Amino acid sequence: MSAHNDTPVCYYDQSVQFFYNKSGKVISPVWRPKDRLVVGLGLTVCIIVILANILVITAIIINRRFHFPIYYLLGNLAAADLFAGLSYLHLMFHTGPWTIRLSMRQWFLRQGLIDTSLTASVVNLLAVAVERHQTIFTMQLHSKMTNRRVALLIAGIWAVAIVMGLVPMMGWHCLCDLDNCSTMAPMYSRSYLVFWGVLNLLTFFIMVAMYMRIFLYVRHKTSRMSQHTSQTRQRETVVNLMKTVSMILGAFVICWTPGLVVLLLDGLPCDDCNVLKYEKYCLILAECNSFMNPIIYSFRDKDMRLTFQRILCCCRGTSDQRGAPLNARLESLKHETSSNGEMDSEDRPNGTPLLMLEHPEDTPPGMHS
Repeated sequence: MSAHNDTPVCYYDQSVQFFYNKSGKVISPVWRPKDRLVVGLGLTVCIIVILANILVITAIIINRRFHFPIYYLLGNLAAADLFAGLSYLHLMFHTGPWTIRLSMRQWFLRQGLIDTSLTASVVNLLAVAVERHQTIFTMQLHSKMTNRRVALLIAGIWAVAIVMGLVPMMGWHCLCDLDNCSTMAPMYSRSYLVFWGVLNLLTFFIMVAMYMRIFLYVRHKTSRMSQHTSQTRQRETVVNLMKTVSMILGAFVICWTPGLVVLLLDGLPCDDCNVLKYEKYCLILAECNSFMNPIIYSFRDKDMRLTFQRILCCCRGTSDQRGAPLNARLESLKHETSSNGEMDSEDRPNGTPLLMLEHPEDTPPGMHS
């Protein structure tokens, strides 16, 4: 603050190194073994993320069986994760001793890309959870959302992500309040870090609540359907559902919780927590969620897996659009739903979780909503 008035003193003309020195985050002028290890791990994760999500996007584009709202959302999730991989790749070439060379605008761009990409991934996970919640409770294989509504939803996801990435650059920073500067991100305001961390934790709890409600609903339905099916199949359905839910929530918790905790400790602030010791490793772990998403949501789908194999084997042709038998039968589902309003487990493939029910074989690609 000024000695004569309450006008804040701003430091727009200072270098990036000035803010790092003020926050206590010293930048080494030479590459240390730790820096090389972090960059090596980061580049490895980036390559896996980029390749895995390109594979998912390609599979959804070339296979018309995936032209449904849930797969459009999964494709957008893959696009967000692909953007995360590219953003993190950019970070790897602008970190360590290279950070000193960055201008203030380049630094905000580097951080903004990471914030945008990771926010888009998290919001996409929430959108998928909402879609699955809607379809299960309306006893449908797929959402009735039109392509226009799906496009608007996807546009909204990216709008939120871009805004979150631009907020610090547009004013929510500490360039005029050095005492409020973060330690992990020396030009970010601590209050912004708390806001971003709490927002992501809130998203996480919403997802937990949705999937737990789905599980309880399906378990209730399964118990009522016990008179129509064997006890073994009933138990198998519940176990498979629990396995899918555990994988979805477990991956999110494992990958994001450490980073969010460190972020909140830095924002509160916690001077004795030594957040810099764990910062980069938590960021890499959070980025790992971007290549785990394709595994969880796509590799459990038999049609998706077969499409991956065809892509990797460079096989082309139209027979792949109608060759393999599908795992869901729409007509029997409609008949059962209209007769008693329940989804019998015999109308689904043995062991297929309700979370990942697939589309009917006989539905023409052009007839999708």
